[in-house]
Amino acid sequence: MSTPPPVMEMIKDLIAAPSISSVSPAFDMGNLEVSHLLAGWLEDLGFRVRVIPVTGHREKANVIATLGSGEGGLVLSGHTDTVPYDDGLWRFDPFEATVDNGRIYGLGTSDMKGFLALAVESARDLRAGALKHPLTILATADEESTMDGAMQLGPGDVPAGSQCVIGEPTGMIPVRQHKGIFMESIRLTGRSGHSSDPRLGNSALEGMIQVMGWLMDYREKLGARYRNAAFDVPVPTLNLGHIHGGDNPNRICGACELHLDLRPIPGMEIDSLRETIRDKTRDIAQSRGLDITFEALFTGVPAMETPADAEIVRLAEKVTGRASAAVAFCTEGPYFNHMGMQTVVLGPGDIAQAHQPDEFLSLDRIEPTLGVLGQLIGRLCIK
Repeated sequence: MSTPPPVMEMIKDLIAAPSISSVSPAFDMGNLEVSHLLAGWLEDLGFRVRVIPVTGHREKANVIATLGSGEGGLVLSGHTDTVPYDDGLWRFDPFEATVDNGRIYGLGTSDMKGFLALAVESARDLRAGALKHPLTILATADEESTMDGAMQLGPGDVPAGSQCVIGEPTGMIPVRQHKGIFMESIRLTGRSGHSSDPRLGNSALEGMIQVMGWLMDYREKLGARYRNAAFDVPVPTLNLGHIHGGDNPNRICGACELHLDLRPIPGMEIDSLRETIRDKTRDIAQSRGLDITFEALFTGVPAMETPADAEIVRLAEKVTGRASAAVAFCTEGPYFNHMGMQTVVLGPGDIAQAHQPDEFLSLDRIEPTLGVLGQLIGRLCIK
């Protein structure tokens, strides 16, 4: 029976297989080469492997591989896609993993193909008959763009009662909470006219000023009502990130569009927040005789909160020697919690390296990560 290559070769093979996902069709590509690499290695180790196409996405799939049987156990999860890269800003080839000065450089080394290779490596010496509870390795598609890979999964795709570790870059600090995010476009349409006589038009730009005033007031109210000291920024944030309106100083502005994002903390619901914004801004538009349309630029990722006393949180804290934390970036964790898995985010990379030119994974993180994964497998799958 063949076996997977050494862990450094697995990392290099995964990096050499481009799998960029993007909301821009110009950059978006499939992940099947990565998925088939993982599937082949895991089949070599005796896992039962399913490669499941992601609905609505050509050339994209999730990989679900399980060793052992029964309920409970551990799920090690990572996404197979990467963000696009800045051509010309890299000193190293993004798709040729390069070892230099104690680091391995390449697109996805930290976020998070490196973890997927380590997950496979952690299972190299396991045998199904030795497991009291199953080990599942899950590799999802499209985390960096739509989250459709994770959202397609259901409770029946993993053993009931599983505990889950997502290997996103946390510097091996367990994370049990993160903020959510959604993005929205608000477009007001009025009537253009000659600027010499305001009666000739109805300014969408002036209407948007009122909308923005309300949004900034709403932001203050959210910050006063919701607070979580575990986060570096302990309140929800609302950012007005883009605005465009009108075409010339001597014309009344006929149309104006604003883009915003809102990052809720645990306990806040995206649908309710979006509905409040739409209801209030619609009232402002109607009071000024303006037409209004909305577009969900990004439907959103919910905030995540796994209870502090959850088994996986307490175990992750014990094996790492680090208290659990909260972060501002999003993961697939909320979807996995919703599936019934208690989930913690814990990986060897650093978020400061994610989405950056010359992304790297420090080589001195590899053995400690394998040690932590081995302890988790031992506690949840073997004992």
